[in-house]
Amino acid sequence: MWTLKKPEPVKLIIGILACDEKAANAAADMIKAKFGRSDLESQIWPFRHTEYYASETGKEIVKKFVAIEKLILPDELAGIKLKTNKMEGKLAAKLGGNLSRPVNLDPGYIEPSKLVLASTKNFSHRIYIGKKIWAEVTLIFSKGQWKGFEYSFPDHKEDRYHGFFSQTREKLVQQLRE
Repeated sequence: MWTLKKPEPVKLIIGILACDEKAANAAADMIKAKFGRSDLESQIWPFRHTEYYASETGKEIVKKFVAIEKLILPDELAGIKLKTNKMEGKLAAKLGGNLSRPVNLDPGYIEPSKLVLASTKNFSHRIYIGKKIWAEVTLIFSKGQWKGFEYSFPDHKEDRYHGFFSQTREKLVQQLRE
């Protein structure tokens, strides 16, 4: 009989797509108020990979990542996605304006070998994780670098994100040693 192993803690990371820098920073503040102190935050980058979000979030979208200091267990991801969905509604009411979704929050986690993202949408490469939420391995970390898949979001395949993901991974490895 095999011995079942308890999963290692992972690093919560939340991607923020926002209509502008002010909205991205308001979202980061709300994330920290809800999930705890961040130990890493990315810079804000322009997001020009798709027009998919333009009708809800605007045409000049920006992207930012926040990594939370306190580690979580992987099975918390579905509940976290439900919380970030509610936060999007609160941010829409707070920020006002004529956009229906000025902020889109995408939680996931980094563990030493991969980046996993949660989604409300099923697809061929996603696995159901409960509470009407699916998850996918978006990137793997192999031989010192991040590697994407055919289905990985194009922006997640870019080096500018990989630097931040690597910093987050290094922070996690350090925390796991302590």
